[in-house]
Amino acid sequence: MADLRVEVAVQGPWSLATSRAFWEGFTPSALPEHEGEALRATFLVEGEWRRAAVSVTQRGATAVLSLSGDGDLDLAAAQVCRFLSLDVDGRAWPEVALRDPVIASAQASLPGLRPCGFYSPYEAAAWSVLAQRVRMSQAAAVKASLLRDGVFPAPAELLALDLDLPGRKPEYLRAVAGAALDGLLDAVTLRSMKPAAAVLAVQQVKGLGPFAAELVVLRGANAPDAVPHNESRLTDEVAERYGRPLAEVSEAWRPYRTWAAVHLRVLRERRLGGAMAASGR
Repeated sequence: MADLRVEVAVQGPWSLATSRAFWEGFTPSALPEHEGEALRATFLVEGEWRRAAVSVTQRGATAVLSLSGDGDLDLAAAQVCRFLSLDVDGRAWPEVALRDPVIASAQASLPGLRPCGFYSPYEAAAWSVLAQRVRMSQAAAVKASLLRDGVFPAPAELLALDLDLPGRKPEYLRAVAGAALDGLLDAVTLRSMKPAAAVLAVQQVKGLGPFAAELVVLRGANAPDAVPHNESRLTDEVAERYGRPLAEVSEAWRPYRTWAAVHLRVLRERRLGGAMAASGR
């Protein structure tokens, strides 16, 4: 097993403590709570599908990544930066607050938050299947039962499992696993596309509709600048706070529309007493 230490200069506001608190409450892919200040995670390196572990600490504007694993740790480091949004130049994020007082309030309430996503689009897609037509807590319990030594099964392993799940979920999970092996759910590829095109591409995977495809692109590939059109809770929040359509309001959020949407969802869940970063309709 190899080790790698990487220092990442984070551009723009960032707080590891705020991000860690966000992710620990992110039901679809919640981190286990650990003592100390570090954020720790174990995940599959996309493409290789080998395990890697990371401990992330913050030193001023620098993120320090301490990685270990049997695979390509440079790939693993890039993946960590992606699912923690450390790869996004956030220096203009405070300017959004100058254009939108609601986002200014959200930034003040969540100082330094960068949306944390799923480890990979593959895991986001699998979650979307598991969460169809059931409560989030039920989906989380099923996902936990599928974990192997704390990580979600690799696509080839998922294909080989005898899945005792209701309806067409086994079929859809196998389709997701096959798409991941074929490179159709690759994060780098999805991030290189315009978000609307990426969402359409993901919908070609059996079982993934518009809502699921948006989750895969916006929270799986962690694309920073896209508007979720199928999140009713976000639409309701915008209607209550702005009294105008989401498409119109979100123009002021460019080039961080995903970030702004996540901030508003967090504020809504806090106000309504839900989990800090619940995912769903």
